[in-house]
Amino acid sequence: MALLEVKNLTVDFHIPEGILRALDGINFTLREGEVLGIVGESGSGKSTTALAIMNLLPTPSGKIKKGEIFFKDEPLLANIDKLRGKEITMVFQNPLNSLNPSLKIGQQLIEVLQEHMGMNEKEALLESIETLKMMGIPAPETMIDRYPFEFSGGMRQRVMIAMAMLCKPQLLIADEPTTALDVTIQAQILRIFKNLRKSTRTSIIFISHDLSVIAQIADRVLIMYAGKILETSEVKNLFKNPLHPYTQGLLKSIPAFSKTEGKKLYSIPGNVPNLLDPPSGCVFHPRCPYIKEICKKAAPPLFKVGNSNVSCWLYKGADEL
Repeated sequence: MALLEVKNLTVDFHIPEGILRALDGINFTLREGEVLGIVGESGSGKSTTALAIMNLLPTPSGKIKKGEIFFKDEPLLANIDKLRGKEITMVFQNPLNSLNPSLKIGQQLIEVLQEHMGMNEKEALLESIETLKMMGIPAPETMIDRYPFEFSGGMRQRVMIAMAMLCKPQLLIADEPTTALDVTIQAQILRIFKNLRKSTRTSIIFISHDLSVIAQIADRVLIMYAGKILETSEVKNLFKNPLHPYTQGLLKSIPAFSKTEGKKLYSIPGNVPNLLDPPSGCVFHPRCPYIKEICKKAAPPLFKVGNSNVSCWLYKGADEL
C-alpha cells in the first residue's frame, strides 16, 4: 500500500533573474515500511522535493506551481500543519542549524513530546532518555542536560534522529544526514537507520548524492537530474543493470580502488544545466554520450523496462507509462 503519493509535482522559485523551475512534473510513491533513496547531483531537486512534501519551501520565492501530494490517500498539504512533527518528520543535513543553541537538548526533546503527544514533563523526560539510548548516545541521563554545542557532529545528528522519532512517525525524511560526517561516524548513523527500519514500521525517504550510501540503506531508488526523475529502480537492479546514461555515469564515477589505481577517476562530461534556461528536449542531452536528434527536440516519457522505469529515448519501443 502507498503511504505517500506524489503526482506531477512542479515547483518554481521566483528570483530576481527570473523563474527557476526546480521540480518539473515529478511522480513517485512510497510504500509502507519502505526506504526510498533519492539520488542526484547538487541542484537536481532532491531537497526541494523534501521541502515541498513538508510544506517548508522558502517564502515568498518558492511555490508549488501544480501537482498533488497524498498521504494515506488524503491530500497532504491541507493537513500538513497537524501532521508535521508527529506523523511526518524530517532530519536535516546540518543539525547545528536545526537545534536551538540556547536550549538544552532535554528541553527541546521534551517540548516535542508535550506539543504533539500531550505528555507531562516527567513522562516526556523518561521517553526522551529512552529514545536517546536507542540512538546509541552514552549516559543519556547526563547528556540530556547539555547544550547542542557540547555534542560532536555525529552526536548532534543522533539527537536530531531521536527528535524525529520521538512521536513514532509513519514517514521520516532524511536529507543528506551523513554528508558532513567522517566515514566512521557515517557508518554509525547508517546503522541507526537500519535498526530503525527493523524495529519500527516507519517509512523513510533517504536523500543523498552518494550512491554507495544509498546501496546500504534503500529498497528502491529515484535518480533525479535538473528537476526531473530519470530512472526508478529496485536498488539491487539499479547497480546490476543501470538503464539511463546518467545513472550509468554516476555508477562509473564511484571509486573502486582495486580497479582504478593509477587511472584517472571517471567524471560525467559537462555541467548541470542552468534551470533558468534549461535545454530543450531531454534535460540530460548536452552531456549524454548516446544523443539522438529526437533528444534535442522532445522530452522522453517514462518507459517501463522490466521492473524499472526510465526516461530515455534509447528505450523507445518499451512500454510507455
